[in-house]
Amino acid sequence: MNEKFNAGDPVAVSGNVDSFKERPQLIVKKINRASVQYYGRYGYDPSLIVPASSKNPNDMWKVITKIIRSIKSNPLRKLVSMIYRENKDILLVHPASVKMHHNYRSGFIEHVLSMAEIADQLAVHYQLDRDLLIAGVFLHDIGKIIEISSDLEAEYTDEGNFIGHIVIGRDIVRSAAKKITNFPEDVQIKLEHMILSHQGKYEWQSPKKPKIREALLLHLIDNMDAKMNLFVLALEESAEDGDWTDRHNYFRIPLYKGDNETK
Repeated sequence: MNEKFNAGDPVAVSGNVDSFKERPQLIVKKINRASVQYYGRYGYDPSLIVPASSKNPNDMWKVITKIIRSIKSNPLRKLVSMIYRENKDILLVHPASVKMHHNYRSGFIEHVLSMAEIADQLAVHYQLDRDLLIAGVFLHDIGKIIEISSDLEAEYTDEGNFIGHIVIGRDIVRSAAKKITNFPEDVQIKLEHMILSHQGKYEWQSPKKPKIREALLLHLIDNMDAKMNLFVLALEESAEDGDWTDRHNYFRIPLYKGDNETK
């Protein structure tokens, strides 16, 4: 059995339920690795066995595609579209992290879509380069498709542990830009800087601090959306009765639940 299955593999089991010492016991007759292709007709859905976004990934993808198409800069639109199109299957299900914010199935696209909708408004308010900011939003974490495994049980890959998503993401963007004829060097270096600086601080493993306004706003939006998600997760995971959570959450303080439902 060890040769057939890996830790974290979903399995389909057929057998009988028996009783042993007054407790139910499953007598396995047949076991196979589960897939939607073969077991979907029996009701198998990966989102039912691991935490998943409450939002439909295909619906989110349609909105993301629409926003990408709204990028007026041809080189940036082609770059983002190419990378997302080539990695669609992974992006649709990928988490945004292993244990932090949006750490569930389809969390990646939920995070970047939320960021893009915020960035769209703030780019106008602060009179920034919208195309550059939106491209930065969609590509700042793209290295996570290699840093984190896309299995049901997400974990860091060897590349993730040795290199990390920031440098991996910069390399993905640099490689893709080479495929676009006459991609502007000044735009590319700014976009790469946004990827390298999006975590904002050296102590947060950011190789660079933001040095253009679009990079600073990207960092702030990323941090804000992550923290808001962590707050919601803390409320949802709280087992405490009453209006307050315990202190065992990211913020390490009791959080007010009141009678409000998380959305």
